[in-house]
Amino acid sequence: MHWKDCAIHVVDFEGSRNSGVVEFGLVTLWDGEIAACATRLCRPRGEITPQERAQHGIVEDEARLQEPFAAEWDRFVNLRKSGPMAAHHAMVENGFLKAQWAYPPASPDFLHEGRTLADWGPWIDTRQLYARVYPGLEGYGLSELVGSFGLQERLDTEADRLCPERRGKYHCALYDALASALLLLRLGGEEGFENMSIPWLLTQSQASGEKRQAASQGGLFE
Repeated sequence: MHWKDCAIHVVDFEGSRNSGVVEFGLVTLWDGEIAACATRLCRPRGEITPQERAQHGIVEDEARLQEPFAAEWDRFVNLRKSGPMAAHHAMVENGFLKAQWAYPPASPDFLHEGRTLADWGPWIDTRQLYARVYPGLEGYGLSELVGSFGLQERLDTEADRLCPERRGKYHCALYDALASALLLLRLGGEEGFENMSIPWLLTQSQASGEKRQAASQGGLFE
């Protein structure tokens, strides 16, 4: 399946094991464009520590007025059914989801056509993808890649349009999801990668050679 022919849901969470998800950001890509986005604060299940607050800037008194992340079950189940999840360093986002809901209902396995599985993955991981395609870079952090590939101005423009007030910066959920989404869109526009497939993206997002081999034998354009 061509990457533009399937919804890709780019996710970022802010929070910790102690507080749970205190903010989510979601960008849906379709046909090589940003098709939709969503974000909100979520009621913490534990304390937001001063160290966490210094990183993401979310004040506990404000977050406690919101619905908990658990209220988003229907949204995330429906997203998982309609397309693969994506993130930058996806094991973190997968961990947040599994901490809240161990498994979704059986959903399409976008790596193996015709199959289903009850899992939030496999994930498209922009960190792993860029490490595969561009080995030898000095760093693969989100802000490092955005800077290295000249995406900061576009990211800030999209953030001005889409992010809530005061949440248009790194370590804000929708801003980080937008950054990961723009990295994926940029890769799909790179010469030689315009026709990349969903199975190829999922396979190259595996962290190790053994996992990539086990995931699929699919090629770039299959």
